[in-house]
Amino acid sequence: MFLVGLSGGIATGKSTVVAILRELGCAVIDADVIAREVVQPHFKAYQQIVRYFGTEILLENGEINREALGNIIFSHPEKRQLLNSITHPEIQKEMLKQIVKYFVLGYRYVILDIPLLFETNRLTKFMKYTVLVYCDPPTQRARLMKRNGLSQAEAEARIASQLPLDEKRKLATHVIDNSGDRENTRRQVLRLHARLEDSLDFLWARLVAGLNFQV
Repeated sequence: MFLVGLSGGIATGKSTVVAILRELGCAVIDADVIAREVVQPHFKAYQQIVRYFGTEILLENGEINREALGNIIFSHPEKRQLLNSITHPEIQKEMLKQIVKYFVLGYRYVILDIPLLFETNRLTKFMKYTVLVYCDPPTQRARLMKRNGLSQAEAEARIASQLPLDEKRKLATHVIDNSGDRENTRRQVLRLHARLEDSLDFLWARLVAGLNFQV
């Protein structure tokens, strides 16, 4: 089994690609979902966040107010680093658990859906391949304006806050161009899926695991 990193940009349509991959029966691990799970009250990260940031960030039901916490770290980079140092190890642990599960189930590859894969660059070394969901800038801007009800200036400001898609494109081993309709995107995903399924890279992990088991 091998790992495939999947990322995109705001309003490029990564969720559309993920939906198609799931339809094909692919194993997809969503880092955003895990990030929300590890800050729930029964997780270790929750206790540490409350200890460092105080109970004022909690909602009435005891869960973390993500908006309040987001406002704090937005204006204090050192607190953003602190939060990341708390959550990232827990996120990675949960991701590893899911990777092991899919390995045991016999999947050839697992897709890790990581929004900031290319920005942080910490996890790319673990990926056999990386996939960027791309769309042309005018389409990206128009989709974001429609989806979020933003003005052109607001949309451009949000897009500018991320690593440019053309930069990410240089870093990716595969690109899905989602500038067109869903059917066009689906055809590209099908080609990618077939290519990954035909890859023999998964055999190395199986062989190593088998040898370790025999020893």
